[in-house]
Amino acid sequence: MSAGTAGTATGEPAPRPAGPGRRVADPAPGERIAALRRLAIATLDANWEHDHTVPSRTLYPHQWSWDSAFIAIGSAHVRPDRAWRELHTLFAAQWADGRVPHIVFNPALRVGSYFPGPQFWGSTAADGAPAVATSGIVQPPVHAQAAWLVHRRAPAEASREALRRLYPRLVAQQRYLTRRRDVGGAGLACIVHPWESGLDNSPAWDAPMDAVPADAAVMRAYRRHDTAYADAAHRPTDLDYARYVAIVDSYRAHRYRDDTLAGRHPFLVECPLFNAALGAAEHALARIAGVVGADPGPHRERAARVTEALVRRLYDPDTGTFHPRDLRTDRLLPARTVLGLMPLLLPDLPARQVEAVIVEACSPRFGLAARMERPLPTHDRTAPDFEPLRYWRGPAWMNTSWLLWRGLLTHGRRDLAAGLRESMLELVATGGCHEYFHPDTRAGLGSAAFSWTASLLLDTLAEG
Repeated sequence: MSAGTAGTATGEPAPRPAGPGRRVADPAPGERIAALRRLAIATLDANWEHDHTVPSRTLYPHQWSWDSAFIAIGSAHVRPDRAWRELHTLFAAQWADGRVPHIVFNPALRVGSYFPGPQFWGSTAADGAPAVATSGIVQPPVHAQAAWLVHRRAPAEASREALRRLYPRLVAQQRYLTRRRDVGGAGLACIVHPWESGLDNSPAWDAPMDAVPADAAVMRAYRRHDTAYADAAHRPTDLDYARYVAIVDSYRAHRYRDDTLAGRHPFLVECPLFNAALGAAEHALARIAGVVGADPGPHRERAARVTEALVRRLYDPDTGTFHPRDLRTDRLLPARTVLGLMPLLLPDLPARQVEAVIVEACSPRFGLAARMERPLPTHDRTAPDFEPLRYWRGPAWMNTSWLLWRGLLTHGRRDLAAGLRESMLELVATGGCHEYFHPDTRAGLGSAAFSWTASLLLDTLAEG
């Protein structure tokens, strides 16, 4: 279906997306769920681009890595063939070293239509890069978990064959992260740019970002794409962007080689979310191995090592939560953000840390409860630098809520999971399938038709 066709995969008329402050009508629970489902399907259909789904038609017109993983999870509920195509298209752009780039560029779009575009990254000049233009960095490895969830939704022979094709690529992705990116030598993957965390502008990165030399005047050489479609007051500042550019410049100058990162790269951080996803991926790969005839044992062993390293390196008993570690200073970063809750994704997280993270999530900082008064924020509500409107510095996001929801289910906290699920449904019922939401009013912010919000809504609805 083309982006301009009005309709859904079920053949029903596409509803008009809810905007800020405009609720999806819900005179009865069944009708409410049906309306939300129609909205989600229509959003995904509108963003489908022949072999992948764009995050949005305005802000993000190419293919993004962890977006595609989240999108596949929801698509599996309505179009399993499209879910597999989403993942296979992404992994067709995998680098020879195993990295899965965070952006795969659509060559049909005009030069300059997006910043930072393919000319900025210059990936095709790097060793082992694919023929298609991509970025040179990665995003959290949620792809193995996505592949497993897609298969579990419809475990037919076609699904098993799709898993067999994807399995070696998923293994190569994990090998890249656990070997080439273990810059600290302690068993965790290191991110080399805030964009790799997925939470680009989080307060978690303020201290290491402040140490990156840059001048806001650098941005005069570029035309930002995001502020043409979203309020500049809600987005990273020009100084933030100048630092983002400086970090990429450093990595690109060394042709995206990871063997020269230690001691010279300006941003080196071990992230709780990234490494929780890394460990959860090994658990998912153990299940996938059982389907495709491979040995699940090595995956289970690697998962245990990642969990042990995560607790040893990133858990702070004084705060009772997980924090990123800045490898350049060898210190934990102090901000209390939603990143610290993400190790609940690990089924083998020790009980002491499980309980501590749940206490943190239920504190006034995040407000998790069986009946939530407000949605889950991305940053500590009580912190002086909490910003309810600015990108990743306070607003609620569907994907971080979904990840925590999955973690709660993993550890048997169905009471809290039910409260978070209802809060997620209320987000979309109030604000539509927006990119992110005001953490008090639930008004939609960012892109008005965002794919992972729609997709994870479908998954959340199906698990009710």
